[in-house]
Amino acid sequence: MHQIGALPYRMTADGAIEVMLITSRDTGRWVVPKGHPIVGLAPHDAAAQEAWEEAGVRGYPCAAMLGDFRYIKRRRRGVIEATVAIYPLAAVRQDADWPERGQRQTRWFTLSDAAAAVDEPELQALIAGFRTPPAPSTLAERMLPVICTGIRRRFPMLGWFQSLMPKQGRFFEQFEAHAATLVAGADALAKLLHGEGAIAEQVAAIVAHEHEADDITRDVLQDVRRVFVTPFDRSAIIELIGAMDDAIDQMNQTANSITLYGVTDFYPAMRDMAGIIVEAARITAEAIPLLRSVNRNGDRLNELTARMIRIEGQADDIHDQGIRSLFLEHQDNPMQFVVGREIYSHLERIVDRFEDVANEIQGLVIDHA
Repeated sequence: MHQIGALPYRMTADGAIEVMLITSRDTGRWVVPKGHPIVGLAPHDAAAQEAWEEAGVRGYPCAAMLGDFRYIKRRRRGVIEATVAIYPLAAVRQDADWPERGQRQTRWFTLSDAAAAVDEPELQALIAGFRTPPAPSTLAERMLPVICTGIRRRFPMLGWFQSLMPKQGRFFEQFEAHAATLVAGADALAKLLHGEGAIAEQVAAIVAHEHEADDITRDVLQDVRRVFVTPFDRSAIIELIGAMDDAIDQMNQTANSITLYGVTDFYPAMRDMAGIIVEAARITAEAIPLLRSVNRNGDRLNELTARMIRIEGQADDIHDQGIRSLFLEHQDNPMQFVVGREIYSHLERIVDRFEDVANEIQGLVIDHA
């Protein structure tokens, strides 16, 4: 038996991730919202529907599957093994009422508590691996710098000199602050495309986050010129912050196009791409703090960047399907097609820029881990 399920999550004020679990109706054990595929709905949309029916949660599903797990489902005639495909769902709110409200309990858990609460080992691993908080750096790690890659390659015998060089600048804090603007901008874009609130309000929020990101980028570029010793090669720092800034710039351009052409209705494929953008921003927000200790976190960074690249491929497929449907629907209205295609193109570029971020992070892992 094949089922689909949702992993509703939210980010707390301190940047931690919480996920919602619900109790099963028969045994009362903690599970994720799940059910059978729904005819006429894509798997991630069906997972979002299950999350609302069973937990009252509304949000933005990611079209790229997080993973799957197996469990034993008991029936009157015996037992059967079910495989559940899990899709991340960025939670926006929990409604006051929903179909199964009186039949289940719902609760927000930390990742570690949620992993401990469920019974299925594969689901435990999916939840525990959804976000691994960066391990705190030791005093020695904070004092050990990384000399630029070019110097290290040319003079490998001088690697020992790294322990003598103090770190300077605020690069890690700046990267993390910029990643926060990506999360906020992606959330505002998803709200815009899902019709959450006034369009002008969400556009204004995206613009504000883009301006904040520009300020951070300028500070990084100033520090690259000012600081004598940097944690990574200067060109790597510039390319990473540039890729991050390009992502939110593309969000801003998407919002500008929507405003320019007065678009008020959005196609399902556009909303699907917004869900992937939200997930890409979440991955970036997790990956960036791990750069404080690349050696320790190299494996996790590789996992995160690999997922980023996978969901970018999923976004390409959604984009192509959306363009095809748009063409078939508006063959007699070329202007409508041109406007829709431009919005699709901006959304695709956002995901492409997140893939650039993943590639830059992978480069740092290769050079320093």
